[in-house]
Amino acid sequence: PKSLEGYYQETGRAGRDGQPSSAFMTYGLSDVVTLRRLLASGGGDETFKRAVQQKLDALLGFCETAGCRRQTLLAYFGEELTEPCGNCDTCLTPVDTYDGTVLAQKVLSTVYRTGQRFGAGHLCDVLTGKETTRVKQLGHDRLTTFAVGKELNQDSWRRVFRQLTAGGYLVSDGEGHGSLKLSGASAGVLRGESSVRLRRDPAPATVAANGTGKGRSSRKRNGARRAKERPQGAAGELFEELRAVRTGLARDQGVPPYVIFHDATLQEMVERLPGSSAELARISGVGGKKLERYGEAFLAPIRVHIGETQSSTKSALVGKTANEGVGEGADIRAAEPAEVESDDNDC
Repeated sequence: PKSLEGYYQETGRAGRDGQPSSAFMTYGLSDVVTLRRLLASGGGDETFKRAVQQKLDALLGFCETAGCRRQTLLAYFGEELTEPCGNCDTCLTPVDTYDGTVLAQKVLSTVYRTGQRFGAGHLCDVLTGKETTRVKQLGHDRLTTFAVGKELNQDSWRRVFRQLTAGGYLVSDGEGHGSLKLSGASAGVLRGESSVRLRRDPAPATVAANGTGKGRSSRKRNGARRAKERPQGAAGELFEELRAVRTGLARDQGVPPYVIFHDATLQEMVERLPGSSAELARISGVGGKKLERYGEAFLAPIRVHIGETQSSTKSALVGKTANEGVGEGADIRAAEPAEVESDDNDC
């Protein structure tokens, strides 16, 4: 994706069935170079290009953040999550970080001394002591922060800028000019009252001797886990019947199957076995309109399944009694459906 808006939209597709989902994204310098080249050669005025560049930088900052990804994502959209989510990769496996307080102070000081009116490119020129025509015209070569960052190159400083933006120490202007401004959180860093941890670049992942990395094994394990979560046995057959009903309805209406019902809704139908419209209405994802339009189509195979289950249960009870013998005064009756304990493999 070329922006956090695009990323958010694409990852939302993974969880639209209401099931636990994972989103996996890789990125590299070549991707960034390609996107920037396309941006530079594409159409649109300078205001549009700056806005797109700002979105790309925000996405890269999200990729490189050392903190909770959900907190970073929500902050981009103006929301706040007070505690880390505990579910993203940086929460589950904290990344290697280093004390970047001094680097952050150099950046924030440069932003302040240049009037909070410039983007990362110009600020990197000032930090690295690059005497460009613009730097000289603006007199930024005479600032105390000029050339204080020669220990890093332009790309490394851009990475620091992105992380500080992702961490909320810098904010982009809302007019699409790409200029960076200090946030409220930056004051404590400049005064030395708070420290900043920056993400260290990870070493390249090792590849197994068979040419495959850990990623493929993880995908296989995840696929096997999801397969085990599907209903099995007779319940699995009912689940497939309900999916077939859904597919037929979706084909007739020219819509994707999930528009009819999500897989999670079908699984709940299999687990709860509603035998009436009133019971079906209590299933998550079955609203009034869908109940009216599709209710009977899905109730039909469920009722058949319930009848077969009751018949099988009665036969098993009678067979067991005949083999064991019936004592005097024994009370033999077919168990009511509500009294039959469901077998996890069958219902």
